[in-house]
Amino acid sequence: MRRFGCRPRACSKRPNRPRRSLPSCGFLRNLSREWRRRWASGGADALASAGPGGSDCKLSDEQQKQLARLLDEGPLALGWSDARWTLARVAEVIERRFEVSYTLRGVSYLLHRLGYSQQVPTRRAIERDPEAMASWHRRRWPSVRG
Repeated sequence: MRRFGCRPRACSKRPNRPRRSLPSCGFLRNLSREWRRRWASGGADALASAGPGGSDCKLSDEQQKQLARLLDEGPLALGWSDARWTLARVAEVIERRFEVSYTLRGVSYLLHRLGYSQQVPTRRAIERDPEAMASWHRRRWPSVRG
């Protein structure tokens, strides 16, 4: 409750007045009643967080380490023609190696959990010639610009 700006003792001071305690902090009456019931039955421990929601990871710790090693090798080592990892490719690697299916969103959560972040490649041509670009900018750009 502290993260919402309410004092932890707001429930204990006026246990019979849920309309004046938690709703003033932005909560609904039903939620405040539920919290009051929990407080009455188990005290502060009953109000403790149960942890993050969602399902458990489908891969074991060892499989997650193996996946990280595979990803670090790169997509070229696994047979793709370019060096970009996409969520669909990672899902395919997980399906092939570990026989576990993930949705694209699930792959995104898994990669975040493993410490990977989205990388956007810089759009530069391999054949880029900085000298030719500088020459064009000096000679042609003034006439193009007008």
